[in-house]
Amino acid sequence: MERKTIVVMEGDQTGQELLEESLRVLDPSVTGLDLEMKRYDLSLENRRATENVVVHEAAEAMKACGFGIKAATVTPEVSGDVGSPNAILRRGINGTVIVRTGRRIPGVNPIVGLHAPISVVRMAVDDAYGAKEWREGEDLDEVAFRTEKISRRVCRGVSEFAFIQARKMRAKVFGGPKYTVSPVYEGMLKEEMDRAAGLNRDVRYDPQLIDATYALLLSTYGEPMVIPTLNRDGDCMSDLVLQMFGSIAGAESLLIALDEDENPETVMAEAPHGTAPSLEGKNVANPMAMILAGAALLGFFKDERADRVSRAIYEACFENVLEGTRTAELGGSSGTREFTDEVIRHVKNKLEVWSALA
Repeated sequence: MERKTIVVMEGDQTGQELLEESLRVLDPSVTGLDLEMKRYDLSLENRRATENVVVHEAAEAMKACGFGIKAATVTPEVSGDVGSPNAILRRGINGTVIVRTGRRIPGVNPIVGLHAPISVVRMAVDDAYGAKEWREGEDLDEVAFRTEKISRRVCRGVSEFAFIQARKMRAKVFGGPKYTVSPVYEGMLKEEMDRAAGLNRDVRYDPQLIDATYALLLSTYGEPMVIPTLNRDGDCMSDLVLQMFGSIAGAESLLIALDEDENPETVMAEAPHGTAPSLEGKNVANPMAMILAGAALLGFFKDERADRVSRAIYEACFENVLEGTRTAELGGSSGTREFTDEVIRHVKNKLEVWSALA
């Protein structure tokens, strides 16, 4: 495999600690892959010091090499501060799709009967986020307004990638927007879903209104699913889906920029959770989601060896949990570094055995 560059975006508190654990697993001494890590300090302190210039630089670097892995960062609540780096990164790489996949963690009980993975493919931009808001009137006559927008380009990207993901997972595309109530606005996503279904007839298509999707998720088991959504719907849906499997620890979050043919062009991987200041420095935080983020990133390299390493990392994480190497978040007593040490041991063993069998 030719050398690949990964932009590493450092973060805050446990976010940075868990990023370092993920990078330990991705080290060439473990994976055998030729990887160059290009680091950018996105800690709150440095974002303030550079007035977010470092965030823009990281986005440009990621766009140039195509791959990034980001630690969780702190977003200040005070208006006028540096804000969240995520919005800057999304704009910088033109990221329009976010993918989060809930999957069963061996040894952790999901909702009864839930076994197959569920991916939520949502808009990364527009909709309720960044909408203009204002109020008019006073007292009980006061009225709040909000202007939202979505674009056909983003709707198409979400729809097309949903079918790409479904084919990869051998899943069906399930769910959709509330187009019956909002045929002009939400109907745009439904139109693009229908269009993508027509171009991908080998993938099962089962469109549902968003409220029905929530209800049916609690009674539809056994078949892997991919759910395309609007931005806000997907934010809520992915939180539900990940928790249905017992923990958000068994999932990674991917921000994807698509090329003109709706194929991934730039991919940024991260954990779906934020920082945990109360756990900082205690060696108890669960690194699995960040480790899986690194594994997921390797899956976009379009390289057979990288694919094998990616699978080895996924298997190693889940075998750890099944064998009882768990942090407190999963009901165990293992430390952060101990969990990672065992992942590394499993990965090395798997790659050695697989090379002998190849």
